[in-house]
Amino acid sequence: MELNSMEDFSRDLRFHVRRNDDGQIVLTAHLLDRFHDVRMEVITDYETLAIVRATVQFVRHPSPDCPSVAGRMERLIGFVIGKGLNRKVQDAFGGGEGCGNLRVMLLGLLPLALNVRAATGYRDEQEMLDGIGKQLAGSCGGYIKR
Repeated sequence: MELNSMEDFSRDLRFHVRRNDDGQIVLTAHLLDRFHDVRMEVITDYETLAIVRATVQFVRHPSPDCPSVAGRMERLIGFVIGKGLNRKVQDAFGGGEGCGNLRVMLLGLLPLALNVRAATGYRDEQEMLDGIGKQLAGSCGGYIKR
């Protein structure tokens, strides 16, 4: 049986987080598959977790219209990562004028800023994981309130 290009398909999605020299949190995501090469960068204020810069670059895309959604990244500027994240991403990138791939990228990427701030001051990895768990208790099933 001959398979079409979606019946044998692979996609890579990578996230990277670091603090820059100004102390801001730099979050990057890269989605790569046979049809896409999409690169995203979001910079947040460390103290407030407010988004100060958000860009996306469509290096490869299946439709000439895909890059037109890039301007919607500006809708994230000023948003404080935390409560309301899912709704904000849906409002910015949902519907027929949005982009499901950008929603997936953002929903995987932006919560990592919470982890960066929660991990501050730890050098021992297990101690850091325990500390993150306490600070983020109730935010997901892995961090149970005790």
